[in-house]
Amino acid sequence: MKLLQTPHFPSGLPMLEPELATVLDQHHQALSELIHAESGFVPFDRWMHHCMYAPGYGYYTGGSTKFGSTSPQGDFTTAPELTPLFGQTVATQIHQVLQQLGSVQVVEFGAGTGAWAKAIIPALLELGITVEYAILELSPDLQQRQQHTLAEFGAQVQWLQQLPEDFVGCVIANEVLDAMPVHLVERAADGSILEVGVTLVDASSATAPLVSPFQWAAKAASPELAAIAEQRLPNIPGYRTEINLQAEAWIKEAGRWLKRGAILLFDYGFPRHEYYHLQRIEGTLMCHFRHYAHAEALLYPGLQDITAHVDFTAMADAALEGGLDVLGYTAQGRFLLNCGLAQHLGHAPDSQNAEATARWAHTVGAAQKLLSEAEMGELFKVLALGKDVDPPLIGFFSGDRRDRL
Repeated sequence: MKLLQTPHFPSGLPMLEPELATVLDQHHQALSELIHAESGFVPFDRWMHHCMYAPGYGYYTGGSTKFGSTSPQGDFTTAPELTPLFGQTVATQIHQVLQQLGSVQVVEFGAGTGAWAKAIIPALLELGITVEYAILELSPDLQQRQQHTLAEFGAQVQWLQQLPEDFVGCVIANEVLDAMPVHLVERAADGSILEVGVTLVDASSATAPLVSPFQWAAKAASPELAAIAEQRLPNIPGYRTEINLQAEAWIKEAGRWLKRGAILLFDYGFPRHEYYHLQRIEGTLMCHFRHYAHAEALLYPGLQDITAHVDFTAMADAALEGGLDVLGYTAQGRFLLNCGLAQHLGHAPDSQNAEATARWAHTVGAAQKLLSEAEMGELFKVLALGKDVDPPLIGFFSGDRRDRL
């Protein structure tokens, strides 16, 4: 095992309240026991899985607030949380898919607070579809929030405990792939591939106060992981990046349970030639805590979000391998414009109505953030996969980038 760097505390990262510091100590203890049980080294995908999903202390299973627009109410804000306009616009694409299939079934993976569903369901009703909406949610506390948010829809919304079988309809997922645990790999000085993971700091040899009991370490990657990394990484010593085999497997599996329909995936990322660019020599790993973004994934385990950008070429390849068609790929801003966001935005209200004008200004601001290349419009992409669905889909009428995957 090769020891790598220890984490540092980023300037500006919010400090924990005393009650959370006690919780963090408990998380440290649980993860230390995991590392001891694994002979002193845990590959990063397993570390990320435990930090995000371990019962009782994982970020998505431990009860912390995740979504919100202001600190300390949450750590980040997603497109559905910004404005109902996002869901209302996406509903146009869902409607096209459901009409073609003769279905009323929608499944959402990882539904956050339920804000997306709350916008989509009435928008589809206006388009003439009384949808049967199902949610697959791994977070118990988020499921409770969703049930509260969507209570008005009664039995029209159901929660699934497992993947659907022989599904016919439309599947949607916003910022789900980026939260799946990733393998972290690095090219060694001799050109070989190392798998990066986590070990315990030897406190007795520390020359400065520790900000975490954990540090980075690396071992030779398995032959299978090394072969994949050799195909994707540039030949640069020290190049570190992520490989999301879990997301690829999830998409391949979708080819089994999706009988007929489309899958709409919204997430931030790049096609492979951009993902493994020379400039991204440290990868795309990112953490969020109270709207502060940083790259120190060994800090605040279980209390901060950990994500990695999506390699959309890998997702498209996995889809084809799983028997799915790649129906479209474009930037989120272009997709929303194709689906009529401008029309959903409507017209400015009477300037004499101050309250309506304020609501309009808020909506316009949110729309600008969704569309702007400097905000979410370009970094976020939309990938459409499917089976027995005839293109073109509305969202990809203009600006389809499948040729760049």
